[in-house]
Amino acid sequence: MTSTFETIARDAEVVTQDELKVLLDNGGGKAYIGFEPSGIVHVGWLVCIKKMKEVTDAGFDLTVYLADWHAFVNDKLGGDIETIRLCGEYLKEVFDAAQVPCTYLYASELMDSIDYWERVMRVMKGTTLKRTKRAMTVMGRKEDEAEADTSKFLYPALQVADIFEMDLDLALGGMDQRHAHMLQRDVADKLGWKKVVAVHTPLISGLAASGRMDPIEGKMSKSNPDGTISIHDTTEEISRKMKKAFCPEMAEGNPVVEIVQHVIFPYEGKFTILRDEKWGGDIEYTDVAALIADLESKQLHPQDLKMSTAAALDRIVEPYRAHFEGKMDMVERISAAVGR
Repeated sequence: MTSTFETIARDAEVVTQDELKVLLDNGGGKAYIGFEPSGIVHVGWLVCIKKMKEVTDAGFDLTVYLADWHAFVNDKLGGDIETIRLCGEYLKEVFDAAQVPCTYLYASELMDSIDYWERVMRVMKGTTLKRTKRAMTVMGRKEDEAEADTSKFLYPALQVADIFEMDLDLALGGMDQRHAHMLQRDVADKLGWKKVVAVHTPLISGLAASGRMDPIEGKMSKSNPDGTISIHDTTEEISRKMKKAFCPEMAEGNPVVEIVQHVIFPYEGKFTILRDEKWGGDIEYTDVAALIADLESKQLHPQDLKMSTAAALDRIVEPYRAHFEGKMDMVERISAAVGR
């Protein structure tokens, strides 16, 4: 039987495992995951959503932090704070649809305190400009993009101060959040404040896999609709996008294999390849290693893999489509604002 620790640590990086075990032995604690309200949710988010449920199942009280001012600093949704907050309400609907037990908190609520801004100043005093620029991957940006405007330098300090201000025990996020969480741990050592345990989930590449050498740069992005499968896509749209997906006969740099490994297996526990009898009929996999072996030995055709992945994703996103029936005006308004 899989232990609670093994469940949380599975398909994730934990910093550190021993510290997580202590938290679990003590019944959990306070956890958070932060999201910029910046666009429509795609299937890459399902990796984090699964881990969010595992964390709450383990006894943690989870706060979903809707980082509205962070999105503003990061020039999301045209920098329109009202649209950003509409997107925050949309994200609440997404996590409600996923049945994640959590509390919602906007950054604008947390920031309304002089104590918070004192923390920001102390965090900035506790690190260097060089380290701050390195942590800018939390924004989905490269270090040299900090030169765009001065507010960009503030972003990593805000995120670190958020964690301290909420008095958290565990911080959850994708691997793109790693630099910020490690910065928090370093600052905690310097200032004698609480050090957070960090859990990082894998990033799913865009369907074109154009950034295979850089997982953060090449991750699935709402700004590239054709390289992304949205939780609102129809059966036909999912099929069309998957037909065009990059899918070499190898696992490395293969976004379709990533989706199977990090989304389909965790949600469905197995994966069935749907094939015509003349090509050997259907085949069921219970682990990704066997699938990869068949793909690389040419026993599994990439087109069969892609279309079977499309069918599985269609099942997984159906509850979200159902939840948003009658609410698509919200989705359409946010979609129209992406890329402004």
